[in-house]
Amino acid sequence: MSTPRWSTRRHGAVTTDAAAQAYNSLTIEMAEDEDYDVEIAADGLLVRGRLFAFLEGDDLVVELPEARARDLKARGVAFAFRAAGRPSRDWVRVSDRQLWPELAREAHTFVGEPAVGGES
Repeated sequence: MSTPRWSTRRHGAVTTDAAAQAYNSLTIEMAEDEDYDVEIAADGLLVRGRLFAFLEGDDLVVELPEARARDLKARGVAFAFRAAGRPSRDWVRVSDRQLWPELAREAHTFVGEPAVGGES
C-alpha cells in the first residue's frame, strides 16, 4: 500500500510530526481493515464519498451524532470544531491520540450508514 497523501496544513493549522505519524497510522489501519470502506483523500477520510475524519493541526476532527459530540465536549474529551467561524454541532476536535481510532470508527459508522429508508 502506498503512503496516503494528505495535507498537513489546513486553515493555517500546522501539524507536528507526531500528529502526522499518528494520523498516517490511523489512515493505514482503517484502509486495510476489511470491515471499513475507507477512501483516503487529500481532505481526509471518506466513506461513500463523504468526509468523516481529517487532521487539522494536531487534532483529529470527526463527525459524530450531535448527542455524542455534545457529551464528549461536556466531559472535556473533545472541543467544538469551528467551520466558517461558527461552532459545528456534529464535528469535534480531539487531541488525545489514544482516542482517535475509536472515534474515527464511530464517525465512519455514523457518516457511512444510509439514511433511514434510503436503501429501500
